[in-house]
Order: sequence, then C-alpha cells, then structure tokens
Amino acid sequence: MSDIFLVGNGAGFSGDRVDAPIPVVRSLVARGLPAALFFETLGERTVALAQLERRRDPELGYEPMLERLLEPVLRDCVTHRIPILGNFGAANPAAAARLVARLALRLGLPECRIAVVGGDDVSSSIALDQLPVHEADDSIDTKSARLVAANAYIGAEPLVEALRQGADVVVAGRTSDPALAIAPLVHHFGWSLDDWEKLAVGAACGHLLECGSQVTGGVFWDPGFKDIPDPANIGFPIAEVTRDGGLVITKPADTGGIVDLRTVKEQLLYELHDPARYITPDVVLDISGCSVEQVGHDRVAVRGLRGHARPDTLKVTACFEGTWLGEGEVSVAGPNALARARATADVLQQRLRLRGLPVRARVDLIGIGSVLDSDAGTLWRSYDGPEPPELRIRLAAEGPDRDAVDQAAREVLALLCCGTAGTGGARWRLTPRILTRSYLVLRERVPTSVVVRSAREMLKAAGEMAGAISPAG
Repeated sequence: MSDIFLVGNGAGFSGDRVDAPIPVVRSLVARGLPAALFFETLGERTVALAQLERRRDPELGYEPMLERLLEPVLRDCVTHRIPILGNFGAANPAAAARLVARLALRLGLPECRIAVVGGDDVSSSIALDQLPVHEADDSIDTKSARLVAANAYIGAEPLVEALRQGADVVVAGRTSDPALAIAPLVHHFGWSLDDWEKLAVGAACGHLLECGSQVTGGVFWDPGFKDIPDPANIGFPIAEVTRDGGLVITKPADTGGIVDLRTVKEQLLYELHDPARYITPDVVLDISGCSVEQVGHDRVAVRGLRGHARPDTLKVTACFEGTWLGEGEVSVAGPNALARARATADVLQQRLRLRGLPVRARVDLIGIGSVLDSDAGTLWRSYDGPEPPELRIRLAAEGPDRDAVDQAAREVLALLCCGTAGTGGARWRLTPRILTRSYLVLRERVPTSVVVRSAREMLKAAGEMAGAISPAG
C-alpha cells in the first residue's frame, strides 16, 4: 500500500466549470498513485433550492450539471480505480445515483459500483423547535414560515463504509466539505476515526481543496497586483497526503493558475471563525500553530496541524420559504447619463409610494454605487467624480406579497416610454427568497445509511433495465 495518496478536486460549488475535472483526472492517472476525486457542489441554500426542484419533478433535486461533470472522467476513474465522491446528490441522492448508473451503462461500465449515502435529510425526523439554535439571527421569524429543507452535516464515516464496500462513485447529500477528503484518506491509510491528529490533516486537506480553484489563484487573482498565468485555464487543486500526515497542495502541470504561499494562506483562513477551533463533524481542526512552505513550483507544504476530539453534536441547516425578491434593471447611456440615472432612480421610488405597494425597496446605480452602497443610495447620490458614459439602474424590491413585489419590479418596464432620453435594455424577474437557520443536534439522532449496487443492479431495481442500452451489451 502506497505511503502517498492523491486527492483531487473537481468542483467547488454548483455551477463550477464542467471541464475542470478533466486535467485533474489526467494528472491523477499519469502519476499512477492511489487517488480519489471529490466534487463539492453544495452551498448553505443549495439543498433548499434542490428540494424545490424535487417538488416540481421527483426525478430532479440533484446537481444539474452532474452528467456533464462526470461523463468526461467516469471511465478513466473506474478503470484506474480512482473513486469519485460528491455531495452532488443534494436533495435527491437516489435519483442522482440512477443518473450515474445510466451514464455508466452508456459508457460500457455496467459493473460500476455506486453508493447512495442517506440520513442527512432530517426534515421529517427531528423537531427543530426542540433544538438549540446555532449561528442564527434570532430576529428572523421562522415560526410561520414553511419548512423547505433540514439537513444535517454528516461526517466521513458513512463515506468510508461506502468505499469499504467497493464503491466507485459515492453519491451523498449534505456532507461536511472536509469529509469528502477525509473519507478516502481514512479508507486508504486505515486511519482510526479517533486519531485526531491524522483527521486534522484530512480536514485541512478538504478545507484547502473544497472551493476548487480558490487555492490555485481564483478569487486571489487581482490583475496588476496579484497576477496569475493563464486564468482561462486555471487548474483545480490536488493534495498529496502521506500516511504519517504530510500534506502538499499542488495542481496539474498543464493548467493555469498558481499555488503559492499567498493562495494557500488565503484559502486556509477562508471561513475560519476561530483558527484554533474549526469545527467539523469528524474533528476539530486547529491551525493556530501551522506553517506553510514553498517546496517546489506550484507546491506548498502545510505542517503543524493539530486536531481535537469531534463534537457531540452535528450542525443542521434548515431552510424556510421566505419573502419574494423582485429585480428590475434598465440602462441609460450617453451625455448627462448620471443626471438621468439619478432622476430615474427618484422616479422609481416615487412610483412605488404613489402605488402604495407594500414592499421594501432600494435603487442602485451599478458602476457608482451598488455593492458597497446603503439602501438609501448614499454613494450614488453623493458621487462627484468623472461623468460615466453609461449606467445600469437596478431596482430591488422585497416583501411577503408576491404580486406586490412583482408589480414593483415591473416599474422599470414603463421607463422604456416614460423614462429619460437614452433609456433601454429593461428586464425584470421575480424569485422566492430562502431563510436559513442552523441548529445543533446530538449525532446519535442522525443515523446514516449506505447502499452500494452496480449500475446494472441499480437500474434493474428501478425497473429501467429494459430500456437501458450498454455498448458492452
């Protein structure tokens, strides 16, 4: 058994680049070492949005780009025994697994073993109002809101069991991000699930890789100040982990981006409220005494990681139906654009008052004041810089009354005839808002399950084999 194990990342969020896994897998195969590939595609609200999709269609509710992500790499991963792990099952791991099974048959891999990990969905098994609230704004009223999803962040243990049963692809819902890296390391090296020092290395590995290209120059990139080579071809990260807990972050040699002390430090500190207590379901990671060293081109070693006993509780993120968000946009261009944009913004706010629409609203002048501005438009009202050649006006309205919010957003459309000179390009949209609240639950109240079947067996059990076509017959 090799003393070096490679962990590659193929996605850092839902909607990430679908071609990103290809050079990662090509590099893993070329190096010929034991390896695994993981996809992290869930944000805090992604499961809730997926649950809404599942309500509309029982066969949806998983990562929408799943087939595009896996199709170019599945054959190589199965052939070279590189297990794939992902939380791309989102709200419907079973349906996601069936999609993977259909893909496997189409690629001539009927014996590809696919695991479905369940247990994270606690929406019908746990009374949230009996749990302590964690990291939540108590002013958010969820008592009258309809529950959309409640998912516990499960750890590596069921993922390890899936790998022990020979899974080539592990399909999960809401796992912790680091668990996707901890699991293959525990399985390969035989680390104990209470070896906190080793699990700390696994957690750091997962944390550094979980956002994909962020550790290889994405987001870090700031032209003229922090340049990176070939950003259109930015590489996704690979970690080299040794049996005794060594950790090196790198990337495929034929890709853009960069791995250096700056990118690794930025990602290491990402989302860490307390560097001495980064809590995961598997271990509490302590990076307060760690060091990083450039040990080669695009190679950074991370040392001095410490681990402490895992918590007795798991985090549960619950999502509720919230209010409605309406957005309308329109452009003004040409001489005197700023004065026309300001006048248009005032008219929009007056229109909402005249119509008596029960909404909370703000107007932004994109390019002068939007990201950093207040609801009152302080920046764009006081701006006295150079005259912009064009501006985009954005009206945002929020409230519980769907129709009122929709009517508010539509006010931008009238500007095509009622607005100032040089006004055009209007659009609007209406979207439901999701409220999130986190709770803590004792881990024994969240039992998990693991089912592993070949692609052929999975589709046969689902009654799909009659229509399935496999190049291998």
